[in-house]
Amino acid sequence: MATRPDDMIDRRRLRRKLTFWRVVSICIAALGLVAASAWILGEGIGSTSVDHIAKIRIEGTITEDEELLKQLERMRLSSSVKGVILSIDSPGGTTAGGEAIFDEVRRLAEAKPVVAQVGTLAASAGYMIASASDHIVARKSSIVGSIGVLVQFPDVTGLMDKVGIKLEEVKSSPLKAEPSPFNPTTDTERAMIRSMILDSYDWFIGLVEQRRPLTKSEVATLADGSVFTGRQALQNKLVDELGGESEAIGWLATKGVDGELKVVEWKPADSAGLFPFSRALATAMGLLGLPSSTAGMLDGLGTERLFLDGLVSVWHP
Repeated sequence: MATRPDDMIDRRRLRRKLTFWRVVSICIAALGLVAASAWILGEGIGSTSVDHIAKIRIEGTITEDEELLKQLERMRLSSSVKGVILSIDSPGGTTAGGEAIFDEVRRLAEAKPVVAQVGTLAASAGYMIASASDHIVARKSSIVGSIGVLVQFPDVTGLMDKVGIKLEEVKSSPLKAEPSPFNPTTDTERAMIRSMILDSYDWFIGLVEQRRPLTKSEVATLADGSVFTGRQALQNKLVDELGGESEAIGWLATKGVDGELKVVEWKPADSAGLFPFSRALATAMGLLGLPSSTAGMLDGLGTERLFLDGLVSVWHP
């Protein structure tokens, strides 16, 4: 009889543990059910193994995105992809990033028809990528253009003087690590950067001249950093047609792509891509109001890259 209170305590602990694991099991089962439903109704088994029109989004700041480049390569090699829609909504980004994606889109376009569908914005490196396609469709109110290159760097020398900070440095040559925010920019440094910018600018103009029905002088006139509405861009031959996805599909049909094929959006592979329900789980997380990926959590915290290194092709409103 003396041990009865201990037995009751043990039973209560066991009951609490069982209750906890039952709740956990129910939550896991519910999540699995939602994931399976999203997979069956959304992605579907073999959804990219049957003939379809592939759609891929190119959004936000352009960088040399290895996952995006791999996706474009997979599209090129897939016999199930009959045509591709690039859904572009970007202010631009690094010039090197735009170049890498431009080259991969051109390789893709050599294998199958590619059309760019501009959403709100395709400026600078975003427009560079759009020009790699065979046909550009934009909304009447889309923002297009801002052809050009820039390098930006701060000058904090005034602040350093006020705070009383002085920078000491020893370097191998005068132009090493210049221009620097810690000392005034000299004419020689500015000339060095300008020479680099103009070389990349001339290269950018050459791409547009190559891809659009425009002469080099016509491109140069448009490439003063100006942005245009979709209507203006059509008049200036920077885009080919006004509209949205239906117009993009219509153009693909003129290239022999069945317009009745399903449009399947290709999304970045999940880090746990070997798990068959990985994308569906991401969808389920979204349905539950949770971030679908680590990147989503970081974006939610506002930790996007604030600065871009190197030459930049980006539109700042």
